[in-house]
This record gives sequence, C-alpha cells and structure tokens, in this order.
Amino acid sequence: MAVQKRFIAGAICPRCAEMDRIRTWEQHNIRYRDCVSCDFFEQLPIEDQALPELETRVNRPDEEPQRQDIQPVRILDPGNR
Repeated sequence: MAVQKRFIAGAICPRCAEMDRIRTWEQHNIRYRDCVSCDFFEQLPIEDQALPELETRVNRPDEEPQRQDIQPVRILDPGNR
C-alpha cells in the first residue's frame, strides 16, 4: 500500500521559508516531513511526544498588535434638529 503524504496547512519551511510546502507522512514508526520547494527533509520517531512545532499562520505571533482605540458613538435624534 502506498504511503499517503499530507500537506500541513500554513506551515512554513524552516529552510526556504515558503508557506504551504511542507508535507508529512508516517512509515515504520517514523514521522517524516519534507518540503516540495527545497531539499528540506526531517525524520522523527513517533514515540517522541515533544516534537518541535512548525511555525504556521495560526501559531505565529502578530507582527503588529491590534489597536484598541475606543470611541464613543453619539446617536442623533432625527426629530430634534
């Protein structure tokens, strides 16, 4: 049976910094990761529960914190002109 390779959505390659190019698969109790854009390749035993997490759009810190400007809203009565 052929091994099914899956892409990791939002993952950034640690070598070429391309997004959505990392794929992963498991075979013989080893987890493999590679990049389809460069020669990045990594293999890790599946028993290791403390795997380094790849940076994705979801877990990447925001470059610029969002502003929290609060402004009051004034409601005008159309009958009171």
